[in-house]
Amino acid sequence: MPAPGPPNQGAGDSEDALSAATAKVVEPDAQLVRLRLDLAYDGTDFSGWASQPGRRTVQATLEEALATVLRIPTPTLTVAGRTDAGVHARGQVCHVDLPTEALGHGGPTELTRRLARLLPADLRVCRIAPVSDGFDARFSAIWRRYAYRVCDDPAGADPLTRRHVLGWPRRLDESAMNAAAQRLLGEQDFAAFCKRREGATTIRTLRELAWSRDGDLLTATVIADAFCHHMVRSLVGCLTPVGEGGRPVEWPLEVLEGRRRHPGVAVVPALGLTLEEVGYATRSQLEGQPRESLAERTLR
Repeated sequence: MPAPGPPNQGAGDSEDALSAATAKVVEPDAQLVRLRLDLAYDGTDFSGWASQPGRRTVQATLEEALATVLRIPTPTLTVAGRTDAGVHARGQVCHVDLPTEALGHGGPTELTRRLARLLPADLRVCRIAPVSDGFDARFSAIWRRYAYRVCDDPAGADPLTRRHVLGWPRRLDESAMNAAAQRLLGEQDFAAFCKRREGATTIRTLRELAWSRDGDLLTATVIADAFCHHMVRSLVGCLTPVGEGGRPVEWPLEVLEGRRRHPGVAVVPALGLTLEEVGYATRSQLEGQPRESLAERTLR
């Protein structure tokens, strides 16, 4: 007799799998509850967070799972950070407004269990908790922490970590990279390290950018109030030439002050990048935080 399959078979193989036609209609005046969802995912086989027609994305996969288990029309998630294709997350956060009635007596705990049975193995909802209406996963966040992992063993990266650690062919000097990184901290215009988007500011407050080594594994910890598109991967791509000895420690600051993309700065591959944690204001600060985050920013 063949062995039974694993418990996580995807959206089509669960006791909760239902067609869209069976979804309950949510009345316009239905009482809603806002839930915070803490997520982890391996981004290798996702085309990023945001829903895209014909693409497998984290947002669409989770929204469809919620609609299936709760038997409601597909809800809309608001996320702390829209990760790109191939980027992973261990501490992603999103929120959703759901009909209180749909949750049933089991509440968030039961919803977490049912999603665990339905979601694919590369996406997990780690925790669900009710929050106030003033909480916003994106605009209530006051910092995000990413990690970029590089293995500089000449033999290559460990095959068991190849999906989230970038192999680097040459040894890197983390002391030189840290010396260069310190010059980039604070509130700055990071236009030189961002893919520009019309109407979006590139001013960010970089709280931490530091490299640490554990054997052949180098980890860059990057914390900022927010990140613009490709910012972390460009910062890593600017510091690695310093680590190789091909650029002086002053060079990344020169690139920053140029405020435009530099041909010598590569955007390193997405696979080494993981969203590790999102920090939030205290409960008493939540009401004012969204408006502050939306404000137009200029350098002081």
